[in-house]
Amino acid sequence: MEVEKSAESNKKSKKNRDKKMTRKEILEKKKKVQEIIKAAVSQTDPFSSFPTFRHYKKKDLSVYLDSGCGDSLSSPVKQYIQNLLKVNMEASYGTEWPVEEKVKRREMVSSEARYIFVYEISNVDANITLKLSKKGRCNADGMDDKGHLVAFVHYRFTIEEEIPVLYVYELQLEHRVQGKGLGKFLMVLIELIAQKGKMSAVVLTVQKANMIAMNFYRNKLRYLISTMSPSQMGLQTNYELLCKSFDYEAKAGLQMKHLNGANNSPYYMVEVPLLQIFRAVKINDCKGDSESICEASYKVFAHVSLTTLKPVRR
Repeated sequence: MEVEKSAESNKKSKKNRDKKMTRKEILEKKKKVQEIIKAAVSQTDPFSSFPTFRHYKKKDLSVYLDSGCGDSLSSPVKQYIQNLLKVNMEASYGTEWPVEEKVKRREMVSSEARYIFVYEISNVDANITLKLSKKGRCNADGMDDKGHLVAFVHYRFTIEEEIPVLYVYELQLEHRVQGKGLGKFLMVLIELIAQKGKMSAVVLTVQKANMIAMNFYRNKLRYLISTMSPSQMGLQTNYELLCKSFDYEAKAGLQMKHLNGANNSPYYMVEVPLLQIFRAVKINDCKGDSESICEASYKVFAHVSLTTLKPVRR
């Protein structure tokens, strides 16, 4: 009964919003969103805008990043993705894994799938970098001469609640490269790609049983439970939808207002766009390498978030 009331309430709210717009305005808005998605999808090389993020180096970890598309994956890369997904996700999904694995195998080779691949290489010199930078961005062949795959991100540009979003389908790292800042580095890049593509938010799904991932997104990266998440509609599922919004329309349509729900706080965060932070940090707060940009970005982001709280309008 409560679920039905919640669904009915959402329908009425959407209907009231639509009443304020004429049919022509609604159609124009949909067309604009479709154009935004089409333009974002056409950009096959995210590193052309963020070349500094092509490398990540921290103590005993040195990696090179490349991009790819789901319909151009080589057989070794497909096998790698399947194996890493099974190792990392089988326990979280439990008895649901056999069905979910089949779904993920179909999703991974879709033409809509976009990838960031992370290759570990022992010696990153100018010649290797030049050789790799000349390769096509929409394929993942040449696995040997790129190094050993150790992580990947699968993301797509799509529409949620009539809002253009970057949806992170997978962020998977081998166990031995976890805890080295690589996950945060990849998510900073993803958020920059989202804003560069004029997406209004980043959305992702996390299994409730995966407490490490939940803590990573909620506490370290400040993602919030989305209003689209089943738990917010009174439904009992094994997962939550999380999001980080970049504009007020997305905040209103996708994001819960309370700050992590802590102590029933009547406040919400007003976030400064990461692209603005990226530009400021790159110039003023770091030495120019990707790791320091990543760390400084989140340092500034956390400071701004905690010092620009505004009361929720009730």
